[in-house]
Amino acid sequence: MLSRIVLFLLLLAFFMPTLAQKLPTIEEKVAGWKKMPGFMDLFWDGDNGKVYMEISRWDTEILYAASLPSGLGSNDIGLDRGLGGGSSVVSFSKVGRKAMMVQPNYKYRAVTGDAFEKRAVEQSFARSTLWGFPIIAETGARSLVDVTPFLLRDAMQVSNRLRRMQQGNYTLDESRSAIHLASTRNFPLNTEIGTTISFTNADGTVGGLVQSVVPSPQAITVGMHHSFVQLPDSNYTPRIFDPRSSFIPMSYFDYSTPVSEPIEKYLVNRHRLQKKDPGAARSEALKPIVYYLDNGTPEPIRSALLEGASWWNQAFEAAGYINAFQVRVLPDTADPMDIRYNMINWVHRSTRGWSYGASVTDPRTGEIIKGQVTLGSLRVRQDYLIAQGLLAPFENGIPADDKMLKMALARLRQLSAHEVGHTLGLMHNYASSVSNRASVMDYPHPLIRVDASGAIDMSQAYDARIGEWDKVSINWGYREFAPGTRESIELNRILDDAYGRGLQFIADQDARAPGGLHPTAHLWDNGKDAVTELQEVIRVRETALRNFGKNNLRPGFPMAWLEDVLVPVYYYHRYQVEAVCKLVGGMDYTYSLNGKENKKLEPLPRDVQLRALDAALRTIDPAFLETPQHIVDLIPPRPDAYGNERELFAKRTGLAFDPLSPAEAGADLPLSFLFHPERISRLALNHKQGLSLEDMLSRTISATWKAPRRTGMQALVQQQTEQVLLTYLLANSVDEKISFAGRSAVRKALDDLKAYIETQKKTAAGPQYAGHLALALERMKAPEKARPTIHAPIPPGAPIGCGE
Repeated sequence: MLSRIVLFLLLLAFFMPTLAQKLPTIEEKVAGWKKMPGFMDLFWDGDNGKVYMEISRWDTEILYAASLPSGLGSNDIGLDRGLGGGSSVVSFSKVGRKAMMVQPNYKYRAVTGDAFEKRAVEQSFARSTLWGFPIIAETGARSLVDVTPFLLRDAMQVSNRLRRMQQGNYTLDESRSAIHLASTRNFPLNTEIGTTISFTNADGTVGGLVQSVVPSPQAITVGMHHSFVQLPDSNYTPRIFDPRSSFIPMSYFDYSTPVSEPIEKYLVNRHRLQKKDPGAARSEALKPIVYYLDNGTPEPIRSALLEGASWWNQAFEAAGYINAFQVRVLPDTADPMDIRYNMINWVHRSTRGWSYGASVTDPRTGEIIKGQVTLGSLRVRQDYLIAQGLLAPFENGIPADDKMLKMALARLRQLSAHEVGHTLGLMHNYASSVSNRASVMDYPHPLIRVDASGAIDMSQAYDARIGEWDKVSINWGYREFAPGTRESIELNRILDDAYGRGLQFIADQDARAPGGLHPTAHLWDNGKDAVTELQEVIRVRETALRNFGKNNLRPGFPMAWLEDVLVPVYYYHRYQVEAVCKLVGGMDYTYSLNGKENKKLEPLPRDVQLRALDAALRTIDPAFLETPQHIVDLIPPRPDAYGNERELFAKRTGLAFDPLSPAEAGADLPLSFLFHPERISRLALNHKQGLSLEDMLSRTISATWKAPRRTGMQALVQQQTEQVLLTYLLANSVDEKISFAGRSAVRKALDDLKAYIETQKKTAAGPQYAGHLALALERMKAPEKARPTIHAPIPPGAPIGCGE
């Protein structure tokens, strides 16, 4: 036993000097490695494929951001090229021989000069230590760390997203991941590091979305990018959020706020922009806002995107700046992930999908550091397809005057402006279409008309300028006022003047919800009056369907592809009828402030709601829903190589075209809005004002179940629509999201309908109608089994061009 103790002491004495020895100097450690000097000095160990970082800015806050320079290519999964992963303020703290990368909690602050008050808030809420780096060399206050493990992690949460989307149990494979040296660069104020990250699937379970885009589902390899950036200086002045302004807000809690004031503070996200001459009415900027277009964008798309994005300079000129907003093509030597470049990326996916505008912002102030626009390349083809379906242009091949391409490029200009607008700090404005297309931040449906000769006119399909509301927004968000000006008064004046001129702003939550109630805030609608515009849209649809035939398809293409072209024509009215349905049970309001003149919140007048209801019911009339027979006769089963996909009508007839399926989804569409639980509950409250729920139910049932019987295909469509309506009535009668008053009214309507059906059954003409009535009575026995919107689903419409 004694000998073992003696041996232990000898070994300890031998190793003590080793344990206590000093770290090598940085110069000694990096000998032979490639130095990449810059904001955070980097060293490249080429033999081992590792990156080392020198840390000297201890306890100094910087900005860290991750992004995805090369993506998966699936719109549904969403891991797109150029995707941002958010930004964080971080600092490095030295603890012994470890460098801790810590993110402070800027959601909770004490904006005060009292250090103890600040400390109390900081200690009340958790921080996040993002990483701990062992220090391997030191020279004075400078330390060297191996950042390779930090860089080769799943910084963009790819594996989590794939699992969440049920696409497979993928995990990061370090052996197939590496630093991407070509995209690793250093600059005085930012350090940019690229990586190639691979994921493998251990259990072999792979989803169809992944299988459709990767060469081998065994491994998925994407790029990830890391940016370390010097934070902006303190010369930026945040602007306080106003809910009437349409700017995107950021918020934080300030615990130094007096009890008499709100503790949550709201600022807007925006770029820094300052005049060279603050006192001048018009001045050049000290540093203009410059956006760069992806140099991989082809013509004529490149020119269209450059032009559309450049429209914003009209708004900045109106706000008192000279050439302060510029758009250029990205230089060939530049990296689009470099945080210094505001980017407009042209991104390819396997299916069409949303475009969006995102930003890297300073979480402390809301200052935008980098705008990052993603434009999906397939969406321009959808606009081309819409125009192709409306025009029937291919009598002699592609016409020399390609009106389809002109319309698609016009949409791209608007789309480019729209998504750049988000990265300038702007929300959607869905109420602008009633004010002469006052904002590119609306979702614009093509404004198409039937001219006096009966031809379809696309000359005004999309606007070619920035809108009046956009000028108001930029003026409010970016105007720099002369010294001595009371900024708050002038900002109020800008918005008061705009609202006084009839301009409006209504955002996503009010317009996007299917149970929405605002009368003018709708997606993809046009015109001051939703009902009048629906009538115009129906004229275009009827004209296009009447002329639809072989000339809607290019010579040499499979005739089955006529169905692809037919879908957007048949459902051409889908967004305008949605706008009309939202007038039923609608209420008018603004984002008002106390002390201002405000609209009284009350239901829309009864006559307005009745007119809207009648217009919506027209779109479920059997004659409207029937697919013309001359079109049905032209569409054969699809050739084996092409198959069915989600952009087509659903079918219950196997390979054959199903003429009832479009009508079923077409009837389901307006009914899904009219019978939304929130709308039903509102109508039940409005029996003394506006349109009552009993009136809505009675009118809808009279237009369907109690309407004169049709013959032929229209009879089948009529009965199908009645069964779809019955689904909603049954589901509403037992839906606890609907008020008791609403369910009671629906229950009474069902009882009355049951009595009517039982009477009709006694004298039903023909076995088909009798069977229809019997089916309805059988379904009424189990209302809890009714599932709305489970009928033949409507093919994807949005995004027909624009999104978030």
